[in-house]
Amino acid sequence: MSSEPAPRKAKSPQGERGAGRIARNRMRIAWMYYVEGLTQHEIAERLGIGRVTVVRNINEAIRQREVKIWIEGDVAECFALETELKHRFGLLDAVVVPEPTSPGHLSKVIGVAAGMYVSDALTDNMTVGLGWGATLYESLQTLAPRELSNVQVISLLGGIVQARRFNPAEFAWQFARSVGADCYLLQAPAVVDSPETREALIERCGLSEVIQRAERCDMALMGVGAMAETSTVFRFGLITPQEREDLQRMGAVGDVMFNFFNAQGELLDHPVNSRVMSVPIGLLRRVPTRVIAAGGQDKLESLRGALRLTACNVLITNEETARALLA
Repeated sequence: MSSEPAPRKAKSPQGERGAGRIARNRMRIAWMYYVEGLTQHEIAERLGIGRVTVVRNINEAIRQREVKIWIEGDVAECFALETELKHRFGLLDAVVVPEPTSPGHLSKVIGVAAGMYVSDALTDNMTVGLGWGATLYESLQTLAPRELSNVQVISLLGGIVQARRFNPAEFAWQFARSVGADCYLLQAPAVVDSPETREALIERCGLSEVIQRAERCDMALMGVGAMAETSTVFRFGLITPQEREDLQRMGAVGDVMFNFFNAQGELLDHPVNSRVMSVPIGLLRRVPTRVIAAGGQDKLESLRGALRLTACNVLITNEETARALLA
């Protein structure tokens, strides 16, 4: 008996037409719901389908990013908080989103606002540097395609093999594709085994060119990690539990792209910080627009430190975090 796998069947024209028809029907349902303002029940009656089918198609259209939701107008309390944040921290701009009904949606609402902010800020000949994390990943939902030329996107951190969804390289590539930009990646692990390996990868493997491009960034979009075990930076095992404990004993309150810092916003003299494949924080401090998108009570101390570390001048956060920062 042959052990060779059976050859894959090529997609038939009928199958491709069927997939296209499904997509068109999905977009038609989304149009009727979001543009024409019909209720789910009205759409179901008009198309002769079940309401569950309507809901499923609407959700799938959002998941496929065929629908991008934008909300215009300011919530009065949020607008007041934005003004206070700008004055208190010397920011160029601040965006405060209303508190979500579910705490589990906090990363999503902040990320959505970040996507809207970047979409509005993008112009021709612009270079954007990207950090990583669950919050930044949500920004992909509201990135609006623009007719722009010579836009570049640069990943500011190396990759994570076992975490495809939140992989910095994957995030940067999807971001670039959404806005029609060229994409440049730090093609290396996010954390390497020694400072010597880091230096060799930069100097001998062509990564110095990516870092030089990062020096020309017009905007850097960054997230902030806390020191909790559930934080994205620890979930994937690139930092050991022992290293986490050592960092906490040294006063670590959080990280920006695996660069750990204390409450005063000072990088710690710990071996982890010398093994991180990221664009140097000192370089990012020279980027004209330095955006941090983060929030939550568990990140309050790390967010304060990150504002100092990065010299952030644009903050995107939620109501409760904004109030706590101002208290």
